[in-house]
Amino acid sequence: MTGTLLIGVYVFVLASFVGFEIINKVPPTLHTPLMSGANAISGITLIGSFATAQTADPTISNILGGLAVALATINVVGGFMVTDRMMAMFDKKKKKS
Repeated sequence: MTGTLLIGVYVFVLASFVGFEIINKVPPTLHTPLMSGANAISGITLIGSFATAQTADPTISNILGGLAVALATINVVGGFMVTDRMMAMFDKKKKKS
């Protein structure tokens, strides 16, 4: 393994552990605002994946960029659907006529 790849793997593993511990400690009342924040971050990921997939030559970078566009789009749309559904739980119930 080269030094750069080893450092990248180290940062990925450390970020995974830190992210898991942070998310694990969040109380349930804060999950909806955090979901909205995560959707904003996924939107930034979507813009970055567009930049990766923009060249005309079909290379592995373009293929991975296209895959990133698809996955980030699914993440953003699904996240907003879940947030909308969770926010609907807080609406007052309409009386049946």
